[in-house]
Amino acid sequence: MEGLHHHQYYHRQHHQQQHQQQAMNVNVDVDRLPQWSIQETKEFLMIRAELDPSFMETKRNKQLWESISTRLKEKGYNRSAEQCKCKWKNLVTRYKGCEMVEEEAKRQQQFPFYNDLQAIFSARKQTTSKKRCSDEEEDKGRYRGKEKGKKGVSISGSTSESINDGNDIKEILKCFMRQQLEMEIQWREALEVRENERRLKEMEWRRTMEALENERVMMDIRWREKEEQRRIREEARSERIDALVSTLLNKLTRDDHMT
Repeated sequence: MEGLHHHQYYHRQHHQQQHQQQAMNVNVDVDRLPQWSIQETKEFLMIRAELDPSFMETKRNKQLWESISTRLKEKGYNRSAEQCKCKWKNLVTRYKGCEMVEEEAKRQQQFPFYNDLQAIFSARKQTTSKKRCSDEEEDKGRYRGKEKGKKGVSISGSTSESINDGNDIKEILKCFMRQQLEMEIQWREALEVRENERRLKEMEWRRTMEALENERVMMDIRWREKEEQRRIREEARSERIDALVSTLLNKLTRDDHMT
């Protein structure tokens, strides 16, 4: 019985060592993968943009990433679905980091795919807004239908169509105004963020200048102190020389009188 336990323990240890070795081999293979070129990334973003509506409709997007991997292979780029998913996350992270940069040229310089991702997210925002407006119009249409059914109002065909047309125009205008309001709110928020960044940068610049000014003042004080000490030493040396000369002259004078 004890020998059986020992055999099972040895078998588990051997299996774990094999699993660790396989994991190390996989990591080595991943490290040896070539980096994404600019053209490959461009092709990847074009495919990702085409499938973005599908990504927004479902959370189980494994098949979509596999589809992107297959289309990249058709173009000559061998990338797995997991690599495509990781690449997308990295690009989104870099894009969000560049959103805080004020100048457009600097954004593109720091992240050459900024415009590509901005186009994807802008199209996504427009699609979401249209879908929300469409859902609201559909809900209001169902509500109006129920109210008409309760009241038992019967309206002629031409009159009903004209009323519906007027209501549709009102709903379109409301939807448009709502979108404009959302855009204005987003613009104001972005402006406020940039203004806060400007204030922080200005405060940092002022602190830096104050520190430099304080350092200059301290250097000037130290220089003046050194000059004062040097002047005192020069005066003391001059006094010692004068005293020595006076002593020598007095000695010579006494010697002359004695002779």
